[in-house]
Amino acid sequence: MNRDRKPKATSPETPSRGLRATLVRRAWLALALFFIGLGSVGVVLPLLPTTPFLLLAAMCASRSSPALHAWLYSHRRFGPLLRDWRDHRAIRPRAKITALVVIALSWTWMWVSVEPLYARLAATGLMAFGVVFLATRPHGPRRDDSGAGEGSDQE
Repeated sequence: MNRDRKPKATSPETPSRGLRATLVRRAWLALALFFIGLGSVGVVLPLLPTTPFLLLAAMCASRSSPALHAWLYSHRRFGPLLRDWRDHRAIRPRAKITALVVIALSWTWMWVSVEPLYARLAATGLMAFGVVFLATRPHGPRRDDSGAGEGSDQE
């Protein structure tokens, strides 16, 4: 008889768990679409970064929609950036240079337009962190010094 009572006691909780899981997945999906939108705008606007928003979109899509996640990684424009990061933790040179130039321009504009010194110093620290992070990321796939990995890349 205990077996009969157990499913009855847990069955009312199952629909609420299912509803909660559905709402959480939809929230992740909404965030993924929002970040895809920001990343897409960043492709045409030089002051808005593309790669960080796409990385966030990929993370959110992986928790909400396998189809959207696969689409991002196979996308003609976004896919290579995401695959470089996933496979090699690398940022392409063009994206890296663009980000560094935008940071430098933003830093210059901030020092001209922002009044409180503490705000300028705090923002400078955050920007310096970003510059160091970007500068220390590899450009692409790492190659073995022995040359063993080069043959497999040619295939």
